[in-house]
Amino acid sequence: MTVITNIEDLRRLAQKRVPRMFYDYVDSGSWTESTYRANEADFQSIKLRQRVAVNMENRSTATQMIGQDVAMPVAMAPTGFCGMQSADGEIKAARAAERFGVPFTLSTMSICSIEDVAAATTKPFWFQLYMMKDRAYIERLIERARAARCSALVITLDLQILGQRHKDLKNGLSAPPKLTLPNIVNMMSKPRWGLGMLGTKRHGFGNIVGHVQGVDNMGSLSEWTAKQFDPALNWGDVEWIKKRWGGKIIVKGIQEVVDARLAVDSGADALIVSNHGGRQLDGAQSSIQALGPIVDAVGSQIEVHMDGGIRSGQDVLKAVALGAKGTYIGRAFLYGLGAMGEAGVDKVLQIIHKELDLTMAFCGHTQIRNVDKSILLPGTF
Repeated sequence: MTVITNIEDLRRLAQKRVPRMFYDYVDSGSWTESTYRANEADFQSIKLRQRVAVNMENRSTATQMIGQDVAMPVAMAPTGFCGMQSADGEIKAARAAERFGVPFTLSTMSICSIEDVAAATTKPFWFQLYMMKDRAYIERLIERARAARCSALVITLDLQILGQRHKDLKNGLSAPPKLTLPNIVNMMSKPRWGLGMLGTKRHGFGNIVGHVQGVDNMGSLSEWTAKQFDPALNWGDVEWIKKRWGGKIIVKGIQEVVDARLAVDSGADALIVSNHGGRQLDGAQSSIQALGPIVDAVGSQIEVHMDGGIRSGQDVLKAVALGAKGTYIGRAFLYGLGAMGEAGVDKVLQIIHKELDLTMAFCGHTQIRNVDKSILLPGTF
């Protein structure tokens, strides 16, 4: 493939270059995957209004997310196993985000640690926090994020229990991955990926291994992690984190107006409308469908962001038109990372930005800050 023109090109290339178990981890949803598919498909039914003879000079996609200047209203979503798409994947993605001028969010379940990413970048990044039963570990994690100069904590609320993803079970994806004969053969067929992995020491969950007593390898990590996600998570925990952190807080996983109102009450600075990429509750509505009612209900009280199904700059523009102050890409940047490493993440950001810029102009706008529902065809959203 000599010419990369869209995210789908990178997805197909990643499928060829990344071992099946790690590619499938990205490109899958829970159960029937209906919500995973809807996240992407429901953008397509929203139609844009083309304008002509409008001055398209001096265009700008620059705006702010939680008071931070961004080159476009896009952040990189927190994704686990990022460093298994490409060696040191979190570092590569964070550097690409910094160069472009968009936020990078490091996952608790990352391969590279907070300290690894901080040492490889020069500007603050965001850190995503899972609330686990070991509160002492969470307090230490918050302090590590503070020491790394993270500028926001993203608290994921929709992973108290794990949704079932059939592909992961069939592929034997676990910590450590099950090295069955088919998996070994498949990994051996990906020489580019394999050489990268041989060149790094980062193969475990860097934010956990060595930071929890008794967890010093992937085997003990698996046992510890299986017991740690807290089904008793509640809004009091969000307030507990906010008090200890003292900085900007974003809560992720909001799909209903009632929960959006509770997010406002918790004192969060922003919320992310998200169904975890269709990886938790299969049959839930798409994020873009959930966005409008939440913006209408609480958009004047809290910054509303949106995550799920974004594969183009047009998707970003549609979400902004419906009231999102920021959007997140997860699978899109992971496809780029798996396909071409750091250069692939650069390419993803370039593709999305160009599509966003041109589509905004075709719709008669030159400033992303001024985009609203008027660019959408009535009856399609």
